[in-house]
Amino acid sequence: MLVQWEQVKQRVLHTLLGAGEDALDFSQDVEPSFVSEVTAPGRSALDNVEVAYGRQIYIFNEKIVNGHIQPNLGDLCASVAESLDDKNVSDMWLMVKQMTDVLLVPAKDTLKSRISVEMQMAFVRQALNFLENRYLSPTSENKLRLHYRRVLRNSADPYKRAVYCLIGKCDISDNHGEVADKTEDYLWLKLNQVCFDDDGSSSSQDRLTLPQLQKQLLEDYGESHFSASQQPFLYFQVLFLTAQFEAAVAFLFRAERLRSHAVHVALVLYELRLLLKSSGQSAQLLSQEHGDPPMVRRLNFIRLLMLYTRKFESTDPREALQYFYFLRNEKDTQGENMFMRCVSELVIESREVNMMLGIQAKEIHFGFIRPDNLPGVIDKFAGDTRAIISKVALEAENKGLFEEAVKLYELAKNPDKVLELMNRLLSPVIAQVSAPQSNKERLKNTAVAIAERYRSQGVSGDKSVDSTFYLLLDLTTFFDEYHAGHVDRAYDVMERLKLLPLSQDSVEERVAAFRNFSDEVRHNLSEVLLATMNILFTQHKRLKGAPAGTPGRPQRNAEDRDMQLRSQARALITFAGMIPYNMAGDTNARLVQMELLMN
Repeated sequence: MLVQWEQVKQRVLHTLLGAGEDALDFSQDVEPSFVSEVTAPGRSALDNVEVAYGRQIYIFNEKIVNGHIQPNLGDLCASVAESLDDKNVSDMWLMVKQMTDVLLVPAKDTLKSRISVEMQMAFVRQALNFLENRYLSPTSENKLRLHYRRVLRNSADPYKRAVYCLIGKCDISDNHGEVADKTEDYLWLKLNQVCFDDDGSSSSQDRLTLPQLQKQLLEDYGESHFSASQQPFLYFQVLFLTAQFEAAVAFLFRAERLRSHAVHVALVLYELRLLLKSSGQSAQLLSQEHGDPPMVRRLNFIRLLMLYTRKFESTDPREALQYFYFLRNEKDTQGENMFMRCVSELVIESREVNMMLGIQAKEIHFGFIRPDNLPGVIDKFAGDTRAIISKVALEAENKGLFEEAVKLYELAKNPDKVLELMNRLLSPVIAQVSAPQSNKERLKNTAVAIAERYRSQGVSGDKSVDSTFYLLLDLTTFFDEYHAGHVDRAYDVMERLKLLPLSQDSVEERVAAFRNFSDEVRHNLSEVLLATMNILFTQHKRLKGAPAGTPGRPQRNAEDRDMQLRSQARALITFAGMIPYNMAGDTNARLVQMELLMN
């Protein structure tokens, strides 16, 4: 329960709105996917950008699961920009490719690698190359040199100060606003001033480290200084070019229209092992953990993906599954595999059981048969799907979807859970009238199908669970006969079950045996006692109403049978008073009343 509550809290924290607890859809429909270029009209929740990215994620995963050489996810995602005709997106992916093109990855320890001098120097070089290739051109460079030679050698012009500051990496407090009037120019100038060597020859006030620059841009200036809401890609660039990848992704993710770009940048960083991840799933999207260096920020990667897929997982479960595959090596705070957990929740939320799990006709015989025997979409992601099916079954059980859980546990070959849940389902309904299309009728048919299959295959569960299941089935038959007015048949069933004492000398034996009955059986004891007493009373009235000397019913035999019925009624009263169980309030009174009417 604590684990379930923790998961509920996490879902609330993540603003993951549930899709309700409607019954799962075990129909035979298999929905098409956009990756096959066919999308159900008006059904998908994905926009054109998300569709384009999703197709590349599908291609990437297909290569991996089929054992091919892993493609470059950055190149795949960057190709999306070509079809969008959006210069900001194109420039963003050029920058991502430039900043991640370092020879020091992948790293076993991402944090140690990210804060190392070698890696930070590489990031600064890549950022400078990006800015120089894009902005300060050969023509501009020649003009600057010519201008310097002609005018600034012996003047106090700001250009001269800027040149000296760049060459000498000095006077880091001067932003050179007269020269660097664009954000890109300012970044280039500051990145050129970043120092990595500490030989003690200069004071700390004259040295600009990368963490200092990061702090200045993220905390001292911040979003308002760069008008981030009006120019989100510009602020993303400011953060990304200063190696604040996690903060850049978290910032871009906040804007709904830019969310898909942010997620796919994060995926590229994750695959390159450049992404600093939160250690706890309940952490905020962007956080700092105890012991981290001052400017290190971590991204809650799991939460990022779950938030992104929540929008379309109920309408496009296949596509959501592609993203969840990235979580196959991630675990939550309880040590549970996140891919397994997300897939199980996805099946429950989307209710696309057949499509996701690939239910086979040869494996199951009630309610949801898939005659084509096609595999489910999870098959290619997991060789043995039984573990995932078991997880889905547990998820359904935790949500109270017991009938669906029974079917899933059947697929997972877990008879103990099948019978345990069937006992919980049968117990409340066995005493009801079995009307067509009723809950009892449906559950009884399911239980009978399971019983016949298990007996024919020699399958059994735990001894106590198994015996409870078949006893509940027999009690179902008892009540069906009773409600149909077949009192003699119902009496015969009860006599064979040996559940109640039908003689005074069997009372103590039945009381002792009662202690071994499960709660599912005990729950029905009041109804069983009342029905049995009513059967005895009905038989008594029938004897009293028969005329003397009726053929086949000699007077002496009738009197003996009537005495036996009254003795059986007293045995039931004695039994009801001895058992250690609190029955419904008026049960004993009703039993005594019927017993008195028989005297």
